[in-house]
Amino acid sequence: MAGYGLLKIDEGELKSNRRTSRLASLDVFRGISILLMMIVDYLGSIFPIIAHSPWNGLRLADFVMPFFLFIAGVSLALVYKKVSDRVDATWKAVLKAAKLFFLGVFLQGGYFHGINSLAYGVDIERIRWLGILQRISIGYIVAALCEIWLSSRPIREIGFFKPYYWHWVLAFSLCAIYTGLLHGLYVPDWQFEISNSTSSVLPNNGSYVYLVSCSVRGDLGPACNSAGMIDRYVLGIDHLYTKPVYRNLKECNMTNGQVSENSPSWCHAPYDPEGLISSLTAAVTCIIGLQFGHVLAHVKDHKGRVECWSFFSFSLLLLGSSLAFVGIPVNKSLYTISYMLITSALAGITFSVLYLVVDVYGYRWVSLPLEWMGRHSLSIFVLLTSNLIIIAIQGFYWSKPENNIIHQIVASFVHR
Repeated sequence: MAGYGLLKIDEGELKSNRRTSRLASLDVFRGISILLMMIVDYLGSIFPIIAHSPWNGLRLADFVMPFFLFIAGVSLALVYKKVSDRVDATWKAVLKAAKLFFLGVFLQGGYFHGINSLAYGVDIERIRWLGILQRISIGYIVAALCEIWLSSRPIREIGFFKPYYWHWVLAFSLCAIYTGLLHGLYVPDWQFEISNSTSSVLPNNGSYVYLVSCSVRGDLGPACNSAGMIDRYVLGIDHLYTKPVYRNLKECNMTNGQVSENSPSWCHAPYDPEGLISSLTAAVTCIIGLQFGHVLAHVKDHKGRVECWSFFSFSLLLLGSSLAFVGIPVNKSLYTISYMLITSALAGITFSVLYLVVDVYGYRWVSLPLEWMGRHSLSIFVLLTSNLIIIAIQGFYWSKPENNIIHQIVASFVHR
């Protein structure tokens, strides 16, 4: 028990924490997530083992999204610790979520054509409506409204579970709706058309209609899951992500970044990993992060906070692992419940470790670059992970556009 003496917070620390509006470890965690995103985006093609898992499974890149959602939830608990005007707070939360959503549409909707093209612009009939920032905005607004309207704040609170009882009701309800839709909906056979504008294997002015045979219920494969069906019906197949990660499965026979014509028909189909159904469980990750933030608000000593977070994290990890063991796959593209629980647990463990290292033991100087990245995470996302800096750099070339430093790097390390 002597070791726990270092975890106790004294009166001076409490006063210091009251003066500090930001939690250093949370900024560091956000900075780590941004750095992780940059690593897997730019090095994933060189080291596929760190890129997204093609379907079932968990790789380094698959932690980025749940980490951001978890961090958003923790932040909300601090922002809305005291709400004097719920209507005003709701309006501000909706406005912020809307800004984030439409920024995501602008950055990832197809307006920018990537590092291989200096052109820009998007056909409205093919714009991608959902993406990374859009998913974060959905999780943000769900958790924010949950915190603003579903938190009971009696004068004297006993513990921190009872005041947030309805948060858990909402989380379980979202999981129940997700499970019912994913496993209960019937998926009929479906077809889609690929034109020469979206495929390099078809002749000019050509198009081809692919038929995908399903006629199943509860299938969790890439071809016949109900999540993809709902996105096709609601959003439209032309508004989905055209380069789904499942193309890296062996069945799709990917060569030089293209799916071969003798691959199964579904390998050519668009699919959005940030789709509608999976946004339900993604929002639950945000709600879980919210509960970790409540520990900060209600538990005043380091020891108690770390104990609560550790118990919560390992409970989630055990539950998620148990679901995976009984057959619910760990799948990022579907954002399955097992995936949500395991990644939320690991986010909680990571946050706890960072809290100990940065805020308790005071090794903040070691993580200052990451803390800076965390404070400017959105700007870094816009400039780097959306390729704006890359596009700007490759705008300087000699003789012809393909003679630029970015093209040389890609040719040397990615396509060699």
